[in-house]
Amino acid sequence: MAAPLVQLTPLAPAPPAAPVGSLRKPAWLRVQAPGGPNYLALKHLMRDLQLHTVCEEAHCPNIGECWEHRAATFMILGDVCTRNCAYCAVAHGTPRPLDPGEPARLAEAVARMGLKHVVITSVDRDDLPHGGAEVFAACVAEIRRRLPETSVEVLIPDFKGSEAALRIAVAARPDILNHNLETIERLYRLARPGGRYPRALELLRRAKELDPRLLTKSGIICGLGEEWDELLVAMRDLRAQSVDILTLGQYLRPSAAHLPITRYYTPDEFAELRRLGVAMGFRHVEAGPLVRSSYHAWEQVERATASA
Repeated sequence: MAAPLVQLTPLAPAPPAAPVGSLRKPAWLRVQAPGGPNYLALKHLMRDLQLHTVCEEAHCPNIGECWEHRAATFMILGDVCTRNCAYCAVAHGTPRPLDPGEPARLAEAVARMGLKHVVITSVDRDDLPHGGAEVFAACVAEIRRRLPETSVEVLIPDFKGSEAALRIAVAARPDILNHNLETIERLYRLARPGGRYPRALELLRRAKELDPRLLTKSGIICGLGEEWDELLVAMRDLRAQSVDILTLGQYLRPSAAHLPITRYYTPDEFAELRRLGVAMGFRHVEAGPLVRSSYHAWEQVERATASA
């Protein structure tokens, strides 16, 4: 489905990138340190059930807020990634063998937390024939068996372009299938050397073809060196694949070993990106400095469904 033509001029030209090392974190990115009672209880629950969360592994700035609301994004297939993306804090190297008890323990955590919506993501597992797609399917099935009213969102890797792996994930019938584009095409080799921009778009297109009723979702992180017009091109590319939900957030450098931040987008700029995304035809756009792929995910599915 082609995206409608929209005016793609920002409210104001994007400012030039600041020299590396000269940027100071603006006030709107400051968050309170986590440590409330729900946060501590959830941390103990994850350790007791030997589960991983992307909230912890990726150093998400919203962990305090989300965990206080008893919301978390589970990370399956271990905590070691076979890829080494230049913006990501998740450890990379040689993963451990698969854990056959993980789907059941994850469903137990969802039940204990009383979640109405659950997000499941993973590290990349290029060492596995289907990239771990069977484990995603097993997690969805186990949650549906125990909690049939809970909606499930899967944030999947690109499975190295395997259509068989994607079929396994789609056949599990998640409520939302998410694959993040992450950045513009020009920066892909630098930021995401194990991925391919056209491959990410193709995955989202194929998912919709396999199940037209499936809500699809993708996200872009801002501040890696993209130009404003390039960002809008990436948004249009996603909409051209009939993606329903889009998230846009600020890149925050995990360490000095990761890519530097080239600029901080203002809240007004994120509001303009949201306006433009809605005009392009996305059912829902979540855009803001602290937005991450799973930020307020429980609200995103409600809004996207309501706008159908």
